[in-house]
Amino acid sequence: MDKLIIPPYLYEGDKVVILSPSGKIDKSFLKGAVKRLASWGLQPVLSRHAGSSNGVYAGTVSQRLEDLQEAMDDPNTRAILCSRGGYGAVHLVGKLDFSRFRESPKWLIGFSDITALHNLWQKEGFASLHAPMARHLTVEPEDDFCTQALRDILTGAAATPEGSFSYTCDAHKLNRRGTAEGILRGGNFAVFNGLRGTPYDIPTDGTVLFIEDVGERPHAIERMMYNLKLGGVLERLSGLVIGQFTEYEEKKQLGKELYGALADLVKEYDYPVCFNFPVGHVTMNLPLVCGAPVQLDVDKKGVRLTFQL
Repeated sequence: MDKLIIPPYLYEGDKVVILSPSGKIDKSFLKGAVKRLASWGLQPVLSRHAGSSNGVYAGTVSQRLEDLQEAMDDPNTRAILCSRGGYGAVHLVGKLDFSRFRESPKWLIGFSDITALHNLWQKEGFASLHAPMARHLTVEPEDDFCTQALRDILTGAAATPEGSFSYTCDAHKLNRRGTAEGILRGGNFAVFNGLRGTPYDIPTDGTVLFIEDVGERPHAIERMMYNLKLGGVLERLSGLVIGQFTEYEEKKQLGKELYGALADLVKEYDYPVCFNFPVGHVTMNLPLVCGAPVQLDVDKKGVRLTFQL
């Protein structure tokens, strides 16, 4: 279980590039993200094509690739905020050069379709932040918990002198109790499922896996979970964190609630499982450090996920 490289914390005046590697975005959210980051004392800069449009995408593949590569290569850039998800990040996977990035690692921030880039970052040996993006930073108030958590992780304010911080959430009737240690990996279920069998697949052994999704029908989610089960992934995990699945119709096609179906698929394993964790396409979308060593504690009182940076 190898610890990935954690990018350096940010300080006042540090440069943060906001770019759009996937779907096109309402420019008001770009302005909002600039305003929010500037209020933290950072220096936000919009990439050349952050507000571009090419069909449903934020520019052509070459434009989006150019923006991301330039931000990765720039030694003065300390973090890269992806403005939004929306299909398209996979177009860039396999085309990026990490040689200069290795000399000046920086945080990659985003979720949803950005999961494809998180997988790439982890393959290259770097941790990254599965976290809220431009819309959240624009519409949520200054004291929003997830916004503050993102700022505190980036600046190191979240961590104790030993480098740890933790989240807690309520108990769920389907939780399986226990304690596990491992590397936190995961994200949008459909996106990383689409990378199964490729060099950008998530490593299994020693992994505490977290999953979430939006707009996927329950049977499609169950099918993806069967892929992990039949592929021998589920049996080798250290722990499982099941987040929010939103914007779908239950329709009873599984004959039970979605969480119940997922619980049945993992009941034979002995590692801790947490349901209803606050991560996903919801307002309470906790920033998670992909690639960080974590400890997952699940008991009758609730859940604690502790990061060691």
